[in-house]
Amino acid sequence: MEPTRTETRRLNGQEIFIRHWGDESLPPLLMLHGFPEYGGAWRDLAPLLCQDFHCIAPDQRGYGQSSAPEGIEPYAMAHLMADMAALIGDRPVTVLAHDWGASVAYALAMFRPELVARLIVLNGVHPVPFQRAMAAGGAQSRASQYINALRAEASAVRLARDDFAGLLDLFSANMDLSWLTPARLEDYRAEWGRPGRLRAMINWYRASPLQVAAPDKPLRDLPEFPVDRLRVSCPHLLIWGTQDTALLPEATAGLEAFAPDLTRVEIEGADHWLHHQKPPEVAAAVLDWCSQRPL
Repeated sequence: MEPTRTETRRLNGQEIFIRHWGDESLPPLLMLHGFPEYGGAWRDLAPLLCQDFHCIAPDQRGYGQSSAPEGIEPYAMAHLMADMAALIGDRPVTVLAHDWGASVAYALAMFRPELVARLIVLNGVHPVPFQRAMAAGGAQSRASQYINALRAEASAVRLARDDFAGLLDLFSANMDLSWLTPARLEDYRAEWGRPGRLRAMINWYRASPLQVAAPDKPLRDLPEFPVDRLRVSCPHLLIWGTQDTALLPEATAGLEAFAPDLTRVEIEGADHWLHHQKPPEVAAAVLDWCSQRPL
């Protein structure tokens, strides 16, 4: 199902391209994609939710048809969060996010709580449990070594070779890409191929302060994490594809300390790309939980 409308809006000094699904009189659902996707990544899930929500899916800064400023600093989380805060405006919304989109969603919930009525995350991580897991030198540290590879100089050139073969290998990461049909893959390649976009996408990783330990070499000097400042006070749903090989269960260990109103739902037979692999199951979990947490 194609979006019902697209537009480009100037927000926080950036041109942000936005897809809409559903009647705009319905409650808004802001849908935030991750790496290396774009707003069109919600084409499987949004049609299953737009009878209940006005689904709003931006290409985030550096992705797709939105602005891609040069340099690393423009991709600091404060800027990424400010883009989406400007899009939300002054009416709190339900936010649904995946992967890197979840980092923006958590930032909004923690630092702009008046804008987030409910938080739904699909295989994404709160920064504190994730940092602890990546610093431990264990399984998540090993699974996250790709972050250091992305941060390396000229990684964009390497990933773009042979019609983005390297990026596609990273995208799959031992997970099921049977949903990525040839036609859809061409759509992704078109978005990745826009001038400056791949470097901008990677700059999200470079701008992040999160540290990745070498395997079996834990980091011992992590800063203290103030629970009060990093708490998600709104109702929070975490939907998890159990076969994810990039984000492991340990990356969400202790999340309840930061999200006291947390519900966890597991989707069997799905991995990191659960919103493509199991959209009916994900939609059912979202709609059921939202019916129990009315606005």
